[in-house]
Amino acid sequence: MEALDMLANNLANSTTGGFKLDREFYSITSGNDSPVEGQSPRNKLPVMQKQWTDFSQGTLQPTGAPLDVALSGKGFLTVNGPSGPLYTRNGGLQLSQTGVLTTAEGYSVATVGGGTIQTQSKTPITVGTDGTVEQDGQSLGQLQVVEFQDRTVLDKAGNNYFANHSKTATPVPSTDTTVHQGKIESSNVAPAESAVRLVDLMRQSEMLQKAITMTADMNKKALDDVARVGAG
Repeated sequence: MEALDMLANNLANSTTGGFKLDREFYSITSGNDSPVEGQSPRNKLPVMQKQWTDFSQGTLQPTGAPLDVALSGKGFLTVNGPSGPLYTRNGGLQLSQTGVLTTAEGYSVATVGGGTIQTQSKTPITVGTDGTVEQDGQSLGQLQVVEFQDRTVLDKAGNNYFANHSKTATPVPSTDTTVHQGKIESSNVAPAESAVRLVDLMRQSEMLQKAITMTADMNKKALDDVARVGAG
């Protein structure tokens, strides 16, 4: 059921910009913890131990919108979340009513040095490949693009954000990430692959449900037989 929920969420976000798919990790466990000496454990079953996020690069899709930015490389945009910094690959940005550059959820985008991007007019902004934002020939700041040496410290916080759960692993400035204005990174979900996997899991689930029903019917029949013998 966990795998079904995970795959369903992947498919639901196959068109969400910057979304990173989750995959499952299985291990084989035995239903017989104390096998007879000389015999191998029986009833080996795959058990989903955990899920992990696939951070592979998605395709960069041109949009032509000046507020859209996509990242190529391992970096993340830093935004000011309600409870601290969050990190995202979704560069579908917008301007707030006060002219601050934010995400679709209204989180202000952080700059190098800890500031925000505050526009001064309605003139379109330009974003350089290093994340420098300019308007009317003046610099408004540089987008804070960071990366993590160990990405396992990142937990999903919503579909397009990540939070750093480690107190020791701090992000570092990303030196190999390029910012592309007027583009969006597409989700790295392969819908066909996920759909096939989802159908396979649904079939496995149906088989297990049938096995449970058969076991329940057999137990009921056994109890009925015992009751008839006792009555006789």
